[in-house]
Amino acid sequence: MAFSHDLLKDKTILVTGAGKGIGKACALLADACGANVIAVARTESDLVALKDESSERLSFWVGDVQDKALYEKIRALPFLHGLINNAGTNRVAPMQEQSDEHIDDILNLNIRSAYKVAQAAITPMLKSQAPSIVHMSSQMGFVGSPGRTLYCLSKHAIEGLTKAMAVELAPNNIRVNSVAPTFIKTPMTEPMLQEPAFAEMVMNNIPLQRLGSVEDVANACIFLLSELSMTTTGSCLKVDGGWTAH
Repeated sequence: MAFSHDLLKDKTILVTGAGKGIGKACALLADACGANVIAVARTESDLVALKDESSERLSFWVGDVQDKALYEKIRALPFLHGLINNAGTNRVAPMQEQSDEHIDDILNLNIRSAYKVAQAAITPMLKSQAPSIVHMSSQMGFVGSPGRTLYCLSKHAIEGLTKAMAVELAPNNIRVNSVAPTFIKTPMTEPMLQEPAFAEMVMNNIPLQRLGSVEDVANACIFLLSELSMTTTGSCLKVDGGWTAH
């Protein structure tokens, strides 16, 4: 099952955190749907591997989403039709054990850089037709979980940012939505899912009784980038197997 190869034809789509996992799947699917993809990640070897799996339309930038130079590079684009604001991280520990370093890591990468990337993207999007921003959220943007105070904090913030941006940018015809996955098997989550007690807890909270795939999340992102969702803004598409329906 796949979208039309022309769904994003001639559209320029920027994907952050594109070197691995969900970001890589999003970049590959956008490419398969005809987009001119700009893949952004810190690790050049990951981006080279991504390029090897994609068409000639995909290009990449080696850069850090916390770097001012990247924001200026985005702002200087002649146009931009879509952004998948995907870069992020997690720091799992009881609240009383979370260090100042961990707090700063989450606030700076998951919230500040997401804001700054989206802020920079507005300039070229104002010169584009039917632009769309997709923030990568999480089911943890709607619920709480032990050991995940920082991650929940950051994803609840992303949900608030999504709504506020959608309202503010609607007069400019820029749509803003989020995608909220459940636990997906990625390089970041795989070590956690190898712990039997944790894996059991996860499955007990997913009514569909299966983990999502990176392709499931990419499908949701591409839908929200495309003209199939032209009246959808300020919303979250949950890819959570029913976790938040409890």
